[in-house]
Amino acid sequence: MSSRARVLLPLPVGDGYDYAIPADMRIAEGDFVEVPLGRRRLIGVVWGEGTAALAAERIKPIAGKLPTQPMAPAMRRLIDWIARYTLSPPGAVLRMAMSVPDALLPAKPTLLYRLPPGTPPADVKLTPARKRALQFMAEAPALPAADIARAAGIGVGVVKGMQTAGLIEPEWQTIEPLPQQPDPAHPGPELSGSQAEAARALVAAVEERDFAVTLLDGVPGAGKTEVYFEAVAAALRQGRQVLVLLPEIALSAQWLRRFEQRFGALPCEWHSDLTGLERRRGWRAVQSGAARVVVGARSALFLPFRDLGLIVVDEEHESAFKQEDGVIYNARDMAIVRARLENAPAILVSATPSLESVVNAESGRYALQHLPARHGGAAMASIEAIDLRRHPPQRGQFLSPPLLQAIAGTLQAGKQALLFINRRGYAPLTLCRTCGHRVECPNCTAWLVEHRFRGRLICHHCGFNQARPTHCPSCSAEDSLVACGPGVERLHEEVRLHFPEARAMVLASDLIGGPRAAQELIRQIAEHEVDLVIGTQIVAKGHHFPDLALVGVGDADLGLSGGDLRAAERTFQLLYQVAGRAGRANGDGKALLQTWQPEHPVIQALASGQRERFLSAEKQARAAAGMPPYGRLAALILSSADESQVDAAARALASAAPHFEGVRVLGPAPAPLALLRGRHRRRLLLKTRREVDIQAILLQWLASVSLPGSVRLQVDVDPYSFL
Repeated sequence: MSSRARVLLPLPVGDGYDYAIPADMRIAEGDFVEVPLGRRRLIGVVWGEGTAALAAERIKPIAGKLPTQPMAPAMRRLIDWIARYTLSPPGAVLRMAMSVPDALLPAKPTLLYRLPPGTPPADVKLTPARKRALQFMAEAPALPAADIARAAGIGVGVVKGMQTAGLIEPEWQTIEPLPQQPDPAHPGPELSGSQAEAARALVAAVEERDFAVTLLDGVPGAGKTEVYFEAVAAALRQGRQVLVLLPEIALSAQWLRRFEQRFGALPCEWHSDLTGLERRRGWRAVQSGAARVVVGARSALFLPFRDLGLIVVDEEHESAFKQEDGVIYNARDMAIVRARLENAPAILVSATPSLESVVNAESGRYALQHLPARHGGAAMASIEAIDLRRHPPQRGQFLSPPLLQAIAGTLQAGKQALLFINRRGYAPLTLCRTCGHRVECPNCTAWLVEHRFRGRLICHHCGFNQARPTHCPSCSAEDSLVACGPGVERLHEEVRLHFPEARAMVLASDLIGGPRAAQELIRQIAEHEVDLVIGTQIVAKGHHFPDLALVGVGDADLGLSGGDLRAAERTFQLLYQVAGRAGRANGDGKALLQTWQPEHPVIQALASGQRERFLSAEKQARAAAGMPPYGRLAALILSSADESQVDAAARALASAAPHFEGVRVLGPAPAPLALLRGRHRRRLLLKTRREVDIQAILLQWLASVSLPGSVRLQVDVDPYSFL
């Protein structure tokens, strides 16, 4: 490279800064370098040649080059691609790829102890504890004092005393423990005919060593995981790396067990529950190629794979793959982009594929592999709707008589039951029965949700919480506040009333202490240490509970209304997935859906098993309205602490809106969450035909308007949330 380099910094501003290259330093694109910025020193990435725009005396020199592998060209192209697509600063995307700064620096040496050559000094007293330590160390490599003490059953102080006495000697070493190595030749389960056929197609795609996308569509319990494991094995045989994305890391408990059974070792995990040291070691293991398979949440997409040979997106339809803060992106879609840049195949896996993926498969953009039946001949759970107009619950309760009877029969038969309601806490609304006041969050346009287990009212949007008032905040009436509507905690209370002997568990994201705690709870359910589970969507997908015979949905109508264009699709996916937990291994299963709208198309499609008919109707409705996947959307969200300023900014943006054929701007309008975390919010929606370059229109539009510094603008291309 010439005398100047453009260095991209992990900051949400600019496209990089020019720095001078010292005469004694060799610099290439992708190198990690340390550079001055104001009074700070930051680590960035060399993104290309510098320009001649600034005079030489104004250019600061690069302070140093880091002794680590450069960022791969495919990763740099991915960062640029995501920045252009999402209209985000490239540095903001780079920050996600540099999430573990310590991993860019050499590992710190660790103090280890080993036996010196020769025999122990004759004048040193050998206590029983010292003898045990010497006996252990005679067969072990150099180890930290804590490891020696734990293995020998002694205190760390004994180890330190042995060094002082000359029995052992210290040495400093840099430890980079290697992860376990999955064995593709390790025997796996026997596949059925349809499974083997699908697996052959996936393996062939991996062996092509070229980009291709396959949608693996199969009913719950069809053994989709075992099928794509064969593609994982094919990539491992090639010596390449594999990335498996899961929407929620809580789903990984049983997945990890199945992976270990298939490959004889565990993969590298990547999620928020890792310690700083674990993240550093995992990042470096991926960079060096030592981590052959990585399973993780959406952030794993930005790990520095050395030779990525396969990407799998499990539960590809899940909205959890969409990041809503900072850089707004869909990890499923960006995984396909990364696969293309890496010349690697991608596999999208789901029992209820997104409409986007279904349309791509029908058009031939994606290959399709379908598994229509459960593995081993198990029958799909029957799905029935309970009309709450004909079978209402008792006053003050939420479980109908038919559902209670089904639960009782299931428990008497020694089976498990699952009650599902996608609502955390005890009740979604606290209401004054004297004046009608609803307890709201002071920072958001949202009700406070009662969490009786914690004794708090909590906002699920900003985290504000308070103790449950004893008086109405509006009319001061005493003991007038009542909980309205059910959440998982309230259903748990009702279950304990009707089935006091049953071992009941509540499973919701806010009650779990992290992925490891979630894995333990899932294990307890799978091994029938629990009779009755009351859970949110965390239990709706990906789990295999052999003794679960009954699924009851407390409110099947939840999510069917509102302005979300995907409301019907999401509700169908969620209820179909949760129904699929029943009857997977030991006998027939049943799912009962409590509903006030048994005639709704979603409820009808679920009860009749007519998924294709439902999807066909959804496609026709979307196509007629020009909505995704047949049209494109981009949301513009303005926010400010000052309501008048955000209104003025919204009007200015609307007045400069583009006017082209096939382009329409809706709004501005107050967002459904018009106040969020103390900021007033207004929304505009850009709607275009599928073939329109929506990013170009957005760039031209936004460049024509100057917004005040107090107003924040978020651009969400391909929005999933409309709140």
